Amino acid sequence: MPSPTRRLLLSLTALALLASGCTDDGKGSADPGASGPVSALVPGEDPAALAGRLSDEELVGQLLMPYAYGNTADKVSSGSAAANRNYAGASTPADIIKKYHLGGIILVSSSADDPTAGTNKTTNVESPAQVAKLTTGLQQAALSLPARLPLLIGTDQEYGQVTRIRDGIVQLPAALAFGAAGDLALTEAAWKAAGAELAAIGLNVDFAPDADVLGTQPGGVIGSRSFGSDPAKVAPQVAAAVRGLQAAGVAATVKHFPGHGHTTTDSHSSLPVLSQNLTALETADLPPFTAARDAGVGLVMSGHLDVKAIDPGVPASFSGKVLTDLLRGKLKYDGVVVTDALNMAPAEQWGPGEAAVRAILAGNDILLMPPSLSAAYKGLLDAVKSGRLPKQRVVESVTRILALKQRLAAVPKQDFGVVDGPDGKNAARAAAAAAITVLRGKCSGALVTGPVRVTAAGADTAKGWLEEALRGAGAEVVTQGGTEVRLVGYGRGSADLSSAAGVTVALDTPYVLGSAKGTLLATYSGSRVSMSALADVLVGKAKAPGRTPVPVQGLPATACS
Repeated sequence: MPSPTRRLLLSLTALALLASGCTDDGKGSADPGASGPVSALVPGEDPAALAGRLSDEELVGQLLMPYAYGNTADKVSSGSAAANRNYAGASTPADIIKKYHLGGIILVSSSADDPTAGTNKTTNVESPAQVAKLTTGLQQAALSLPARLPLLIGTDQEYGQVTRIRDGIVQLPAALAFGAAGDLALTEAAWKAAGAELAAIGLNVDFAPDADVLGTQPGGVIGSRSFGSDPAKVAPQVAAAVRGLQAAGVAATVKHFPGHGHTTTDSHSSLPVLSQNLTALETADLPPFTAARDAGVGLVMSGHLDVKAIDPGVPASFSGKVLTDLLRGKLKYDGVVVTDALNMAPAEQWGPGEAAVRAILAGNDILLMPPSLSAAYKGLLDAVKSGRLPKQRVVESVTRILALKQRLAAVPKQDFGVVDGPDGKNAARAAAAAAITVLRGKCSGALVTGPVRVTAAGADTAKGWLEEALRGAGAEVVTQGGTEVRLVGYGRGSADLSSAAGVTVALDTPYVLGSAKGTLLATYSGSRVSMSALADVLVGKAKAPGRTPVPVQGLPATACS
């Protein structure tokens, strides 16, 4: 009979090979007769014991979650191979995993509409089938190593602006739309349906939901990524999204601890300052993180934020006072802590090796996207061997990481057939319809009659979707004349709204509507389902039940109480 450790490793192996739920070509589900483990953790097995038996190299590898170039695990273009060698000294994602004994990897994509894409033009995403084939290959590479430990494979799938996989998979409306809908059961069901699709293509970590609480004024950088500005309402929304994702077998990650919502600076380019006192931080920023902890969240992401009330001048992602004393000590969080990307400006004040060591010493467990994988790995390994980074400290982090992998293995695998299926589509439609808000105007009947002309400020894609939906709802869409429906999109808080449109619709935060004239609506999202729901309201086929989750100067939460 295999030893307990051997049984654990075998079950982890089987889990990883089955996790993507796809065949070798990535186009279908695994053999329905195939059997996998119910749980990756043999009763009584101690993940600390397994962590304690790993070599220094294997331990350090578990701390790292880099990116890699290429859309398959072991065959990449010459350009991707050259980029991988520059970043990590190996040619393919599979080679990188093997060289560094990696514990995780992040899939990324670049989008001009994504404020978090930065200058990194890496992309691993083409289609669900391609991602499924890629994740299977990545897991096989990890399982070929002596430790035979599966990977955490994550991506930023917040929905709304920050969405890495956009085609062939459910697209929920942005988080702020869920805040406007105010229906926790709907939130949990939608994120569970979306999580099932992520799990089916081999992803087991989502760097979502965003737990930041917005300020009450425009100008912040988080926008519709947040569920709102009232921590008492944001907290249960965050917890519902966490429960939904994790019920589907995807570890949720709440971010950006201890809260990025009250800042106006983008942490990708410089270090934002949290100037509020400790009482304000505890009452206005921390409740969603506490609710996520109570919901059993898998990971908390530390933010590159200067928390003046706790450790002035030091990014929270590198602060033991924030991560060890506050998060671990005061908030009693005992799960995995992952840094925000280490290739962001606030983390690059140190070299990659030094930043890696400092981040682990501060209380992080996983280092996300180090700017040089080879330098980060060497820095950590040298620090372990010199004693600067105590081995027991590394074992503690790896124990938490292995415990998370075991939790994920206990959730039955998802079949590829759920991808782009009815559950996800229905959940997305329901959430979008529940969010639409009339801030000024009629509460029943058609808001537009006769020909309709759609204009857009920063929302060309949404414009096309709305025009398509309006035609489907029976409206006549024209390019000149008619009733103007003006869409105000992302990053357009200072748009000129001095001239009145028939209807003005905010697709991101609705603050801009405070200076607008005429009929005013908010969708909080420019997704296709949101535009479909908007069309139904405009032509009078549906009412608008939402309430704005952020205050808009001079306007009620809804005109339709």
